[in-house]
Order: sequence, then C-alpha cells, then structure tokens
Amino acid sequence: MTVLARVLAVALLAISVGAWAQAPLPALVQTDGTFNSAWRFVGFPKAKADIPPTRFEAGSVDGVPAVKVLTASSYGTLVKDWTGPTPTRLQWRWRLDTPLSGGKTAPDILTKAGDDAALKVCVMFDHALDRVPFVERTVLRIARSVSGEALPAATVCYVWDSVHPALTQGSNPYTKRVRFISLQGKGAPLARWVQESRDVEADFATLFADELPAGAATPRITRVLLGADSDNTASASIGWVGDLGWTDRGP
Repeated sequence: MTVLARVLAVALLAISVGAWAQAPLPALVQTDGTFNSAWRFVGFPKAKADIPPTRFEAGSVDGVPAVKVLTASSYGTLVKDWTGPTPTRLQWRWRLDTPLSGGKTAPDILTKAGDDAALKVCVMFDHALDRVPFVERTVLRIARSVSGEALPAATVCYVWDSVHPALTQGSNPYTKRVRFISLQGKGAPLARWVQESRDVEADFATLFADELPAGAATPRITRVLLGADSDNTASASIGWVGDLGWTDRGP
C-alpha cells in the first residue's frame, strides 16, 4: 500500500455538515435495536476496493445496546459530522472480546507494517493549515486534491491496543495528521465493558502541542468516528462500542 493511499484512508472523512453547537451525537443503536443510519460508513478510497470493509452490527451484550465491530483483514469507520464550539468531554463505553490475532504481521500501532487497531474512537479538528509543517502540508494538499475532499489537518484518536502500555501516545506512522492515545493497553481485561471520558480539548493541546501557539483556541470539531482496521496485519478482531456522546461531566 502506498503512503498516499494510507494517508487517504486514515484521513478520508471530510466535509462537515452544519449542526447546532449543543446538538448531541445520535445514538449508535436506536431504541428498537436497529443501527442508527445517522452514522455513515466510510472505508478506503475506490482505488483500494480489494480491502474488505470492517463490519458494524447493531446488537446488545450484557444488556448494553452497542455496535459490534468485526475486522477480518479489513478497514472501516462509522462517521458523524458535527460542528460547534468544542464540547466539554467525549464519553463512551467499549469492550474488546477478541484482540487482533491470526495475522501475517504482528500488530504494532507505532509501525507501518503493524498499523491496525481493534477499536478506535476519533475526533477530527479544523486545524489551521498554516500550522502544519511544509512537507506534511504539501502531502495533505495532494491528498485533498486526489480525494476531492477537505481532509482534516488534525485528528485525535483514542485506541484500544493490546501491544503497548496504556496511555502510550504517538503519531500514526503514515501521517502525523493523526495522533493517538492508547487508553487500554497490554494486559487490559477482555470481554468486559470499560467506561471512558476524555477532555478532547486538553488531549488536542497535548498531542498537537508542537503546532498550537501559546494561547491559541482549540480548532472547531468537524467529525466524530469509531472504527477498526486489520488490513495491514491481515488479522481479525471483535469488539463493541456503545453510549458514545458529549457530556459536561468529569471522569
């Protein structure tokens, strides 16, 4: 896979749709137990049509309505456009039943060969292009031209990783436009719900500190997504995500 193709894949979630600033994120699973179509699927560009999509299925586990996320040498995300001032916190619950396994390459989110995630929740920001280093800015402009979309200049991802310790931070090995925090790491218990609550503004300031001038406001949020991929390692995984939404409560 070319670097540009991967850049497009990790960032191909573009044009935001206007919404009231305090509008909640729609539930992933509706009250009748069906998947909420307000969340749309985004996969690889058509040039990579040979990569199967990650599967998202509405369901319930331990009495919690949630989306089941299944990978098998696949890639895919569920996306919701959102605009407005940065909300206080993003919260959700997730569980990993089967970590990435059975692949041709060992998973490792810090390397290109192992750059897969069994579960991830990401927030995209309308980051000023003039704050992006020249070379990365040039690559981003090319990617935008190829895709025909205004790809985000900054994305914060929260990942469930089974290789590195929890709270590992880093940049996507294909593009520094995507940076991550591993909230659940090596040794995290499987098949058990874990509640998360993150101050997305603080996390953006931490991960993109090198591109955020002192006193600068956090860029507006354009999208929230959840997803999983196992295309690089040709592995498989099973997890769940539920109760994803904004909150003004602390951890």
